Amino acid sequence: MIKSVSLALLASSVVLTATPTATARPTASLHGVWRTDGYGTVVSVENGGRLLRAYETTSVSCLPGEVTALGEATATVAPDGPGRARLSYASSVGHRVLRRLPALPDACRAPRPAKDPRAVFDVFWQTYVENYPFFAMKHIDWRAVRDHYRPMVTDRTTDQELFGILRAMIEPLHDGHTYLVKGEGPEDRFGGHREDTPFPTGELIRRIDTSIAHSVGEDRLRRWGKGRISFAELPDGIGYLRLTGFLNYTDDETFAADRAELDRALDAVLTRERTTGPKALRGLVLDLRFNGGGSDRLGLHVAERLTDRPYTAYLKQARDDAKDPRKFTPAEPVRVLPHRGGPVYTGPLAVLTGRLTISAGETTTQALMGRPSRPTRIGANTNGSFSDVMERRLPNGWTFGLPNEEFRDPRTGVSYDGDGIAPDVRTPVFTDDELASGRDSALAEARARLTSG
Repeated sequence: MIKSVSLALLASSVVLTATPTATARPTASLHGVWRTDGYGTVVSVENGGRLLRAYETTSVSCLPGEVTALGEATATVAPDGPGRARLSYASSVGHRVLRRLPALPDACRAPRPAKDPRAVFDVFWQTYVENYPFFAMKHIDWRAVRDHYRPMVTDRTTDQELFGILRAMIEPLHDGHTYLVKGEGPEDRFGGHREDTPFPTGELIRRIDTSIAHSVGEDRLRRWGKGRISFAELPDGIGYLRLTGFLNYTDDETFAADRAELDRALDAVLTRERTTGPKALRGLVLDLRFNGGGSDRLGLHVAERLTDRPYTAYLKQARDDAKDPRKFTPAEPVRVLPHRGGPVYTGPLAVLTGRLTISAGETTTQALMGRPSRPTRIGANTNGSFSDVMERRLPNGWTFGLPNEEFRDPRTGVSYDGDGIAPDVRTPVFTDDELASGRDSALAEARARLTSG
């Protein structure tokens, strides 16, 4: 699914959907009930293979989840051997293994659990204990958290009190992929974040945008995707491509529309003249320093324009044992396949990163680490939040999210969760001093290195 970004609660409850394409074939033979490996989910394929109904499960609960129209633009289910199938989402990478069940579990056919505050607490805590992979890394004893907070919850606990308790439980994780929503107001929404990375305010975003425009020249910038994609060709022959997210490029708010808009921008940027011949770019700067994430698939879409040879971007796996956080689904290689519909850029590349490079911004950075012509990373560590967000519901209708996956380096097996991906060259990134003085050390370093070869 889409990678939500709780750092600014961007799209924390957005699910990209679209009408199935006319060529999508329904999977009627797959009609029935399936359980996923990992992800704590049971799904039912219905309506002649045209509909996927999800149920969010733990050992103490089963709650109705999303209903998705099956089709190439949203999600597909394909057979994968006796009693097995593969579930894939268009906006995500990899797939989920499905195993056939004889019927819907009893808990999923029972009435919705009571909205009693204690039932809400139990579902919330249990979802984390069964799916969150990083308690040891965060030095959090989750059972001790339950022992501390569960006695505070009674049948008379108010919504405001319960929200405060659940928030207090997950805030110490300082995880940018955790969130809790009970209503529409700012006071009804909580998103986790690193201690060293406060929420980006509107004023900070304005200062960053002003700094970028000053550094590359406002008159040179071309924009697409509601301003989330921008490009400038600089006087020194360097191209500057900035991406501030991988979703919501259009008012349609669908993955298909986002992909089409990204293609439109990349077609205009990576022309034959800029990628080959005497007028080709001397180098390309990809600026991901303020990138709130979105679709990993769109991040790979960018990587595919920057290589002429296939390679493995990363290994993706999900936690797969309710009792043992060290056990995961088999690591699935995710590949970068060169774009075949036009020119690709294979020249020198510099990637700018920082603590506001989050989620799909990080998996894109990670995907480019395996590029045959290795890029130079400049700036600061990325945020350290790679997983898709497991979006869940509570018995009282509230929603929350948590990570349950790892994206591992295919060469070393390393997971960059927590610390993030370190740069090759460390520079200040959007500090008060840099913004106040009009300096952009990371971009200046990238241009100097690219022009010097």
